[in-house]
Parts: sequence; C-alpha cells; structure tokens
Amino acid sequence: MAMWNPWRGCKKCSDGCLHCYIHKGDAKRGVNTNDIVKTKDFYKPTERLKNGNYKMKAGIVYLCFSTDFLIEEADKWRLECWSMIKERQDCTFLFLTKRIERFVDCIPDDWGDGYENVVVCCTIENQKNADKKLSVFRSLPIKHKCITAQPLLERINIEPYLDGVELVVVGGESDTNARSFDYSWALDIREQCVRKNVSFEFRQCGTYFIKDGKEYNLQTKDLCSQARKAGIDFKAHR
Repeated sequence: MAMWNPWRGCKKCSDGCLHCYIHKGDAKRGVNTNDIVKTKDFYKPTERLKNGNYKMKAGIVYLCFSTDFLIEEADKWRLECWSMIKERQDCTFLFLTKRIERFVDCIPDDWGDGYENVVVCCTIENQKNADKKLSVFRSLPIKHKCITAQPLLERINIEPYLDGVELVVVGGESDTNARSFDYSWALDIREQCVRKNVSFEFRQCGTYFIKDGKEYNLQTKDLCSQARKAGIDFKAHR
C-alpha cells in the first residue's frame, strides 16, 4: 500500500478534531497546520521511472491521510488529482473526510455514479454528527462507501444509514488528553453491522478504555494490538 498526500495542512471542523494527531505533530515541529499547501508528492501517482513504469506501485493508496481531500483550500488543485486517479486504474484510492457535505461540489464532471477505484470513508464521532453526515452520505453516488467512527465519543445508532456501506471502522481516542472510550460502544455498533451484513473492524482501543464499568489506562503503542486481540471483527457475507 502507498500513501499520497498531494497537499498538507488542515483545519478543525468537527468534535472529533479536538485532539487531532496532525495538529499535535505539527505543533511539535513548529508548523502551522492551518496553512494548506501543495506538497512535493502532488504528482506522485503519475511519476514514472526511466523505463516508463509508474514509480508508485499498483494497489491500495491512502489518500490525504494528513489532511482532508475535500478541504475548501484545495478546490483549485483537486480536479488535477481526479485526473491522476482516473489514469491509475490499477490503484484503489481511499480517503477519509469530515467534510462529506462538500462532496457533490468536489467531484469531476464525469463522476457519474462513482469511480470504481475510489473508496470514500465518512468519519463520525457522536450521534449528532452521525445523523448530520450520514444522512448526506447515504444518498451520494459512490461505488464504495465506508464509515469511520474514530474517535468514537459516545454510544451511537448508525443502523439506519448502513445500506450500501461496505465497512464500518471503530476506534477510541489516544494520548494523555483522550476522551474515554467504552468497549460496549464498539460491541453495539458491531451488532448493528451484523444485522445489516456490513463488515466491521475494531481498529483501536482508547487510551482511557472502559470495559464492564472499569476504566483502564492503556499505552498508545498497545491500542491497535489490544483491539485485534478482542477478536470482534466481522466479515460481511457477500
């Protein structure tokens, strides 16, 4: 798998952004995250070796994981990115967005009912934003839809929005300022996914992890491995 960040920088826009790891990392480096700028990797998908082959190998490409593909400041660059995405049919481009309401204003004229090689993940964190964002997401022309509930901040019901969704990813918040994550929230969403035959993945525990009413303080390095050990992932039957 490859990473492609054609621009960097982001702006907080949702409840889940409070302790954003991008902003924390930039602060340590003295970088202003609010500056949205193109990167040297802008043309990464179409750069070629001397023999004519693409430098970036075929497969899954994680797009804009240090920013948001639909952020307003990138409107002037996005169409060129769509062109590169269309060219690289040997790659599957996956991006997360907290700005799903901008989607129809950000797609190319030939989008139709979606590009086959694009996966769009709508991110949510609480019931308020689940209702707001997923009510938009469910009606959008996208071939491959996922929901990312990370950091999940409360128990939520997303079952009414799961039609047409391929995967739901759930996780807690990390670091010392993290908000608590209750394991029962993950189990509840898993049951919703099972009923709707949607794949489910428990991506990571929270730093402050509650199970059976008891809170545990977990190390960041263990959050993903502990989630895997729970063994609650579900693969939909197709």
